[in-house]
Amino acid sequence: MAEKFIIENDCLTIGGIPISRLAQQIGQTPFFAYSRELIDRQVNLLRTHTPEKISIHYAIKANPFVPVIHHLSRLVEGFDVASANEMALALNSGVSPEDISFAGPGKTVEELQRAVAAQVLLNVESVTELHRIKAIAAEYGIAARVSLRINPDYNLNSSGMKMGGGPRQFGMDVSCVQEAMMVIRDNSEQLHFEGFQIFPGSQNLRADFLIEAQSKALDLVIELAKIAPGPVRRFNLGGGFGVPYFQGDKELDVASVGEAMHVLVAKAEQYLPEAEIILELGRFLVAPGGIYVAKIIDRKVSHGVTYLVADGGMNHHLAASGNIGQLIRRNYPAVIGNKVQGQQREVANVVGPLCTPLDILLNQGDVAVAEPGDYIVIFQSGAYGLTASPNGFLSQKSAAEVLV
Repeated sequence: MAEKFIIENDCLTIGGIPISRLAQQIGQTPFFAYSRELIDRQVNLLRTHTPEKISIHYAIKANPFVPVIHHLSRLVEGFDVASANEMALALNSGVSPEDISFAGPGKTVEELQRAVAAQVLLNVESVTELHRIKAIAAEYGIAARVSLRINPDYNLNSSGMKMGGGPRQFGMDVSCVQEAMMVIRDNSEQLHFEGFQIFPGSQNLRADFLIEAQSKALDLVIELAKIAPGPVRRFNLGGGFGVPYFQGDKELDVASVGEAMHVLVAKAEQYLPEAEIILELGRFLVAPGGIYVAKIIDRKVSHGVTYLVADGGMNHHLAASGNIGQLIRRNYPAVIGNKVQGQQREVANVVGPLCTPLDILLNQGDVAVAEPGDYIVIFQSGAYGLTASPNGFLSQKSAAEVLV
């Protein structure tokens, strides 16, 4: 993944700054650095291939770093949030509550109260939750904006994380939709129906599977619209766009997905003429633009195996350690940042400072020969990094973050 970054004098740069100087500027390692230019590039890639009528929403869960949120607020049409704290971040960015949606299977009463008061769109995950929202709206004397999150009878094949098809904690089964519709219809003063969200899976690199899932989602919504208590004004067809992490992974063919979405939009205009179609993406927008940087603090050989010990590891970047979602551990792309090619190469293990054998950033990786003071750089680190990791483990210091 180094090809997306500029290399100067064999040193990786991000935002035009060599990482060794960036470390001095920040004043510490480890750190995450996110590139405005590369985030812009991902958004522009989507804009180039998807229909103009598609609204892009950023899923803040992927990376809630405030400067990243504010940067994206100028590039996308809205935000999806998964907690009241994320909702506050979205509202503080200046994005209209009209364009903020709140999803999650375990929203607390306090979170529902805050969401109803803020007038963000609630993606409702159960009939029980719908009754709670109705009661809050009645107490507050305002109508709550609601959309039904559907657990479809299909999943997104080849997705890294399946979130639909079969028993799931996410959304409501199709068999429950009619009951939910009746609740909304009978309580129209408290519940304002806006549409549907369907999110069958994430991290998919197969264009054909994404196209099939989006087509099925539209067909399902067209059928559900026939029994809806009002016109469908919002149709969130989820995301699922993946990014390549491992050797052999291929970039998603966004052009093919976008071509199919033109057909999808034409069909939606015929059957759902009032609907805004939303593409909800997190990882795809921010993962390629981020790197994790840690300093090598020791080098040693054990039974013929070289170990480079860094000052950060799974406590900051659990995903790179292979402890999120990997059945068979594989390496994220990585380089010695200040010796991208180096004069000599070696096979080495890069490990963090924690007292656990799970703290591995790179297993038998091909890197330049490194010494204490050099920097290990992990690519594809702009999503599900710091906030998806056990930062408090062994009470190590936290990583810094910067947008450049």
